[in-house]
Amino acid sequence: MNPSSAQRFNTLAGGYATSEVHSASPTLDRLHDLLPQVGSVCDIASGAGHTGLRFAGTATRIVAVDPAPNMLAEVRRLAAQRGVAVETVEAFAESVPLPTGSFDLVVCRVAAHHFSDLPKAMAEMTRLAKPGGHVAVIDMEGDEDPRLDALNHEIEVLHDPTHVRSYTAQHWRGLFAANGLDVVACETRRWEIPGGMTVRRWCELGQSGEAAFRAIQARLASAPAEDLAALEITRDAVGDFRLPIRTLLMLGRKAQV
Repeated sequence: MNPSSAQRFNTLAGGYATSEVHSASPTLDRLHDLLPQVGSVCDIASGAGHTGLRFAGTATRIVAVDPAPNMLAEVRRLAAQRGVAVETVEAFAESVPLPTGSFDLVVCRVAAHHFSDLPKAMAEMTRLAKPGGHVAVIDMEGDEDPRLDALNHEIEVLHDPTHVRSYTAQHWRGLFAANGLDVVACETRRWEIPGGMTVRRWCELGQSGEAAFRAIQARLASAPAEDLAALEITRDAVGDFRLPIRTLLMLGRKAQV
């Protein structure tokens, strides 16, 4: 994530605290099912902290890392409301001032598509995990079909100009392997919002503006029906497009020393 991205998300902090995409999802529940007992969690690019706080009650240490101070203020506010102890660190994912091998789980959810140097961020996340610990990523899923991937990328950038890239499962597998992480779960075509989310609501959450909303609607209206179906984008009776907010979940285990 670059400074301009951090500045943008600093202004979105209040909305992220209540966002239905970020506060809860089937994918977040699935991660908790895969790792029901975690002693310590580091939530990278935490936003308002929902991912790390999901492990409250089992984790004895929760640390939220984010470059936007207003996001970290929301983490502390939500944690206080729930009576949960939390630590916050203002830092970018590519350089986290925490000791090597500190956490049972290092997780990044719905944020990596903004990172300016994803390989460096992955190396940093792996460094922070204990030997035998886990690194998990939940993020927007790219498509192996170049045409579909281009359409998906186009609407993502219209929605948020700081979007860098939605990566495919194959790409993530390569990154996990490069960092010596054994992939124990790779789940694709997940939906963050059961039933989908309207483009209007998506743009409200991102404060994208009316021009972006209209451009996305027009672009989807011009897309072939088969492309929309392949991306699982639907249209309701009044003409509103609904997006699945499609993600993938990757869980890797760091080798024991």
